[in-house]
Amino acid sequence: QLQLVESGGGLVQPGGSLRLSCAAPGFTLDHFAIGWFRQAPGKEREGVSCISSSGGSTNYADSVKGRFTISRDNAKNTVDLQMNSLKPEDTAVYYCAASLFLFNLCSLSRNQYAYWGQGTQVTVSS
Repeated sequence: QLQLVESGGGLVQPGGSLRLSCAAPGFTLDHFAIGWFRQAPGKEREGVSCISSSGGSTNYADSVKGRFTISRDNAKNTVDLQMNSLKPEDTAVYYCAASLFLFNLCSLSRNQYAYWGQGTQVTVSS
């Protein structure tokens, strides 16, 4: 059973940066499309960014375009989310998710992903 593990969350000041990683011990992530989602208290889980299995297709929510970058590190077998210029409204639990069936695409819809990690907390506050 595929298990996803997120890391890299923490407390950062507004304008700061964090780098989140999604790993899957025992599995090769380049078989999967990967999505990053977040959920703030009292809000629905929303798609932040995604990358296709080949890495050739990416997508971003409008709220993070130009600030977040998703990438694959095949050497480490991770999918990373570089988050720059962080804002208080980016505060949330961040989850990575995996799908075997998106082929050369990816999606910001949580319904497309069958495998989920436990999440990592990101807090942006002064």
